[in-house]
Parts: sequence; structure tokens; C-alpha cells
Amino acid sequence: VDGKQISSIGRGLCVLLGISLEDTQRELEHMVRKILNLRVFEDESGKHWSKSVMDKQYEVLCVSQFTLQCILKGNKPDYHMAMPTEQAECFYNNFLEQLRKAYKPELIKDGKFGAYMQVHIQNDGPVTIELESPAATVDPKQLTKLEKQQQRKEKTRTKVPSESSRERNAPRNKDDPSASSGAEGDVSSEREP
Repeated sequence: VDGKQISSIGRGLCVLLGISLEDTQRELEHMVRKILNLRVFEDESGKHWSKSVMDKQYEVLCVSQFTLQCILKGNKPDYHMAMPTEQAECFYNNFLEQLRKAYKPELIKDGKFGAYMQVHIQNDGPVTIELESPAATVDPKQLTKLEKQQQRKEKTRTKVPSESSRERNAPRNKDDPSASSGAEGDVSSEREP
């Protein structure tokens, strides 16, 4: 952060945590259990997928990563599903506290919430595993109105274009000042990472 190293670990897990608007204490507790008990390390005899971070007494580095809650609107990232900053910071600190209670506090490290960070990860294997709490599984009955609209838009894009959309997609003259490269749009968010 700001050119200074604020945290580091040796062998262990790097957890990139995306906090959703819908996350609760229940999801937090589930993720803490999963992270600490996930068998991704080899045992003493070299057998893969046998030991957890706790079994090996390894470290855990946590980084809050709201961009994991991204939903694409065309080519533009939308972060409306990420928990607002103030709530997310409290949730993240509670997550760290629960990890420290369930394991060894000195082996749980973190970045700086809300800061622009350069994170250097040496991914051994490489092994990257996406974890979601059971409540995060997609149930069509629980989709928000916006997500349903997004799904309808995606389905519509796969259909044959109508006459008017064919006209819109017709090639434009390079010398035409109103021609667009298709690279319009801003991928920034109102929140800083």
C-alpha cells in the first residue's frame, strides 16, 4: 500500500474475499469453517488434497476484493451486488476476528481495507478454488429483479437481430466523425478498490 509492504505470509492461503449485499453472519461462519478446513495441501507422505491450512499450521492472508461481486452489463462491470463500503468494512473485520478466534490469531494476516493494493501471489500448483456459501447458490426464485432483467437481456442478445438492430450494427465509415470504436464506456466504480 502506497509503496510499502504492510503484510506478508509464507506458505498458506491467500483469500480474496468478495462481500455481497446479501451476506450475513451465517455466510461468514460458513466461509471461516471452509477456509480453515479445506484440504488443499499434501500430507507428510506426499498425498495431495489431504491437509488443511490448520493441519499444516500455515498462514492465511485475507484481502477484501469487492470486484469479485462484479456483474457485467455488456462490457461494463457493475458492482451493485457488492456490500456498501461502510457495512463491508465491518463485515470484513468481523470475518478476520472469526478467523482469528477459530485458528491462531498470529497466523491470520490482512491487507488494508479499501486501499489500492498491489498483491503479489505465488500460486503453488497453481491452485485456485472458488468458495461460495450455500446461500449463494443461484435459486431462480431468489434472483433479484435486476438479475432477472440481466438474464433476459443476455438471452435476447443470442437471438437473430431485428431489422433495426442490423441497421445499428452496420459497418460505419472510418472517416465518419460520429463512428464509434465500440470502446465507449467507463469501467470505473464509485468506490475505490
